[in-house]
Amino acid sequence: MARTLEQLQKQYQSVPGNNGPQKGGPRGRGPGGAMAGGKPKDMKQTVSRLLKYIGGYKAHFAVVFLCLLITTITSAAGTYFLKPILDNLANPGAENSDFAHKIICWASKVLPFENSSELMTYTLSGVIILAFIYVVSSLSTYIQSKIMLHISQNSIEKIRGDLFDKVQSLPVRFHDSRTTGELMSRFTNDVDNIGVMLDSALVSVVSGTATLICTLIFMLYTNVPLTVVTIVFIPIFARGGLAIGKMSRKYYRGQQAALGAVNGYIEESVTGQKVVKVFNHEEECLEEFNELNGDLREKQFKAQFYGGIMGPVMGNLNKVSYAITAGVGGILCILTHFGSIDSASVMSLTFGGLTAFMSFAAHFSRPVNEISMQMNTLFSALAGAERVFAVLDEESEPEETGIAKALGKIEGYVEINNVTFGYNADKVILKNISLTAKPGHKVAFVGSTGAGKTTVTNLISRFYDVGDGSITIDGTDICNMKRSVLRSNIAMVLQDTHLFTGTVMENIRYGRLDATDEEVIEAAKTASAHSFIMRLADGYNTLLEGDGANLSQGQRQLLNIARAAISKAPILILDEATSSVDTRTEKHIEHGMDRLMQNRTTFVIAHRLSTIRTADEILVLENGEIIERGTHESLLENKGRYYELYTGKAELD
Repeated sequence: MARTLEQLQKQYQSVPGNNGPQKGGPRGRGPGGAMAGGKPKDMKQTVSRLLKYIGGYKAHFAVVFLCLLITTITSAAGTYFLKPILDNLANPGAENSDFAHKIICWASKVLPFENSSELMTYTLSGVIILAFIYVVSSLSTYIQSKIMLHISQNSIEKIRGDLFDKVQSLPVRFHDSRTTGELMSRFTNDVDNIGVMLDSALVSVVSGTATLICTLIFMLYTNVPLTVVTIVFIPIFARGGLAIGKMSRKYYRGQQAALGAVNGYIEESVTGQKVVKVFNHEEECLEEFNELNGDLREKQFKAQFYGGIMGPVMGNLNKVSYAITAGVGGILCILTHFGSIDSASVMSLTFGGLTAFMSFAAHFSRPVNEISMQMNTLFSALAGAERVFAVLDEESEPEETGIAKALGKIEGYVEINNVTFGYNADKVILKNISLTAKPGHKVAFVGSTGAGKTTVTNLISRFYDVGDGSITIDGTDICNMKRSVLRSNIAMVLQDTHLFTGTVMENIRYGRLDATDEEVIEAAKTASAHSFIMRLADGYNTLLEGDGANLSQGQRQLLNIARAAISKAPILILDEATSSVDTRTEKHIEHGMDRLMQNRTTFVIAHRLSTIRTADEILVLENGEIIERGTHESLLENKGRYYELYTGKAELD
């Protein structure tokens, strides 16, 4: 029976990472291209911390601000200089006290225009001044853009570097409580949003504000009544834009949630295609997908509709304002021309003045729209910055204050003394655990899921610090050893294999980066991996991608064993290393592990009890306590919990 749309939405919209950027799409952008992301909770603190990243570029910002002023002033001045040029063409030689007219007159005397009429000289001088103004404007825009790009990219590089450095220093506890998608969204969505803000949004807001002020000044200088007529429409623009924007944001949020559900369902279905086919659930999958896809279509339609009409509606409102302003300006121009309005009056308007003013009016609403559009981007970027800073504020692993280097060669004598531990203070996982592992001995842990087997190995590796009790290696408390020193003497082979993008040789060498090629090959032979590696297309130079997707599970595990072998660590931890492979492959892995465990203190966690028969000591854990301990033979003789598990009278949960 297919799940309902409400059930599907509840399940898949909550999957972390599903709402990340999607290739080829709008990437979750709201109206005007602003990224959906909410508002920061503490804007003042977030801005303050961002300023620290860009604070080293004060001189650069001064140049950027100067260029913005030059661009804004020259753009407005270029438009205003049309006024005296057109007025002179309409009424040559007429008196004009305008400052732009005086500058053009001065240029007419300086520039070498021979055998030209006074009208032609004046016009050509005005055109040259206009060309000079626009060249200066273009040059200042270029300089400002290049410097701002330099600031933003350097700042983003530092933020991303600090974030990655922080992630490396965070304890395993942090990673255990976060999903990969959640962390990846900090490096992608959130950092990208900050970059967009620094690249363009911040400059657009400052530039738009400056343009608005400068344009308003020139409009007032040109004609006060027409300026009042234009300003009257600003509340209408703002109200219309806010109303549409509110509806648009609502549907864009719904679109993002629906998009996340569809992406999550597709990813799960494609990954589990074999399961879908073997249980004949293709029709149910298609039915559920059509439910989610139809819901996404409806929400995308509304989001795109309201996002799409923003421009046309605002544009039409602007045209209405423009038409009314032009009508009023035309009346004032006619009345001034026929003398009904005195030329000295604030109501007077010439033909050139009307042309310049209408150009200002056409561009007056643009900064308002740009600022309103960019505010979403700014808020989204600040919210992203706040999430990045939240990770940066997480507590790192305590600073290394222990022994900087091993006191001679570590033999691997491990003692666990009355250790009690819980991941949370209100829930104890291990209760008074004690054991001794002599150098070269093999200690195995058996027990139900959640009994505390992996927790013991986590404590030995100091992924978590012991609560009560102590763990010593060769008589030294591991809490008094630097983690780097401790972990360099511990090799691990986990149930979940992980291979990095790179060659087979590079993946094995990850266990010890200074290992030679010969040592890598020898480690592969120790792990029984050499034979299958030589059958690969390029042998040890075969490139692995996608976590070794072109290898079988057993082959990936053999490479993990080879990686542990090359580390030469005296302590080895095997965490259910054969639980996900077939019996035949398990034999190969066991041969590799047997050679790997020689002369090493080994801790083994296993569900398959046949793999630990040769252990020097087997510990049976239940509810965080050791209920049995001994060799395979002695535990069978006792006919306790281990005997029941081994003979099949009881099963591991």
